[in-house]
Parts: sequence; structure tokens; C-alpha cells
Amino acid sequence: MSELLAFDDEPEPRTALWHACMRVPTAAPGDSVTAVLSDMATKRYDCASVVAVLVAGRLVGVASIERMFGAPGCAALRDVMDPNPPAVRPDTHQERAAWQAVQHGEPGLAVVDDDGRFRGLIAPQQLLTVLLQEHEEDLSRLGGFLHSVETTRETSVESVRRRLWHRVPWLLVGLLGAMVSAVFMAAFEVTLEANVAVAYFIPGIVYLADAVGTQTETLAIRGLSVGVGIRRIVRREALTGLSVGALLGAVMLPVVSLMTGDTMLAVAVAAAVLAASAIATIVAMVLPWLLQRLGKDPAFGSGPLATVVQDLLSIMIYFAAVTALVG
Repeated sequence: MSELLAFDDEPEPRTALWHACMRVPTAAPGDSVTAVLSDMATKRYDCASVVAVLVAGRLVGVASIERMFGAPGCAALRDVMDPNPPAVRPDTHQERAAWQAVQHGEPGLAVVDDDGRFRGLIAPQQLLTVLLQEHEEDLSRLGGFLHSVETTRETSVESVRRRLWHRVPWLLVGLLGAMVSAVFMAAFEVTLEANVAVAYFIPGIVYLADAVGTQTETLAIRGLSVGVGIRRIVRREALTGLSVGALLGAVMLPVVSLMTGDTMLAVAVAAAVLAASAIATIVAMVLPWLLQRLGKDPAFGSGPLATVVQDLLSIMIYFAAVTALVG
């Protein structure tokens, strides 16, 4: 019943086939569950979380060990197998393969070729390894200066010159943004002198916009990495950003009013939080999309660049609201 899979082609690294186990239990749909379990007890496998059910070498289902143990003594594999198991092509990127497995909740992921031939099974522990590796890589890329997990590890021992090369360019972008922010602040010096309470809420507004934008940016970059385009999330994410801004503004309105005794300033702060949150969401989606259209990895630079843009827009929006409402 069980057989050892063997193929001549060498799999490419970081693909589904690269991670697939070949020594897995296989059987036919009509095989008895009791007979298959008995046969499995006499063999050693790289992965035995599921039994691949094959017909002429083609995958027709998978049967989990849990369902097999709970089956009646007379049951056949066709009675306990999942006839539509999650499966990926051999050349599927490892991250997309892991994402597919998580979405379906199966204890393993089958790899099949274009003809439906079973090529192996990615074990649960291997899927966890892939998810951890890709998670570390995405977080490193989100920082704007690391290219891969291997690069992440190399940075712990690299020279000072390489450390500066990785980090300084994006910090210079941030420095430029800080200088422009100072120019904006200077332009409203009279307003700040007339009402010093206006300055109290600038850090909070900037932080909230950054936080909202970072959440959207992480979602957008993660989606792009697994084939989910910006178009599929733009409407719901834009509405989410607007809703979050409205909720935060509603919370800040009475708080600022009680703190300062200035109702119009409170309205300006609330309006700025609402607008800044909504715009930060749009910026966080547009930048990864733009970088992807330019042929660049959307994870590189999106974080630092989005932060600069969101900070400047938040300050501009706040002072515009103060000018219009407070005077």
C-alpha cells in the first residue's frame, strides 16, 4: 500500500517541492483504514500526519491520522479522506504555500504537478519553519534596510561601514522630513504663541496617524507578498481607516475640551485625527503599490518613506484645522 516517491528533477530552493517530504504513507481509495494503519506501523516515514490517497499516482484526497483512528473497523480510506485537500504546484513559492495551508487548516500540504501527480507532502513542522522565516524576513524588510533572513543574520557581525550603508539613507529621508516639519511649525509660530495649547496635541496626532498607517502598510505588504493585490483591499481598508479616525476623534473631542476648556480647539484636534488617519491609510496602500509598479520590492523603504509623508500631512492637516476653526 505505502510506497516511496522518487523523482529525478532537483527542486528549486524556497519552493513547495523543496520543502516536500517524499517518504510519506500513500494508499488507494478502496484500501481498508485498519490495513493502512497496520502497514504504517511497520514502516518509517519523514511525515505521517496524513495519508495521501492516490489513483495511478494522482492525488484524489488525503486522510488525516485523527480521522483514521476514529473510523469504524470496516471503513475504507474513501470514507474518511478529504476529497478536496489543499494542494500547490511544485514551483509555488514557500510563503504562498504556507499561506495556503493555514487557510485550509489541514495537517500538511500536498504538492502536485500539472498532471495531478502527487510529488510529496509539506509537513506541519516545516510549514511552521517557513512561516517563521518569512515573518522574520517581512519584518526586516518593513524596516527598510534588510533584504532577507540571511542578511538579517549577517548584520549582527557586519562591519560599521556596512551598518551605515544599510541604515543611513533612510534616516536621511527622515531627517529631510523633520526639517520640512520644522519649516511648517515656524510658519505657524504666531498661532502657537497666541495659543500654546495648540502645540500640546501635535505629537499625539502624528503618532496616531503613523500607527494607523503602519497597520495598513503591514497588511498591504503582507498581501502583496502572497499575491493579494491592493485593489482587493483598498475599499475596505480605506473605510477602516476612516472609521478608526472617526472613533479616535470622537474620543479626543471631550478629552481635549476638558483639558483646555477650548471647544473649537477640541473640534480641530478631532477633525485632524479623523482626516490624518484616513489619509495615512491611503498613503500606506499607495506607496507599496507604487514601488511594486516600479519593479521594486514593496517592503523596501515603504516604512520610512510612509512615516515621513504621513508626519508632514498630519501636521499640515492639524494646522489647517486650527487656522480654520480656532483662528
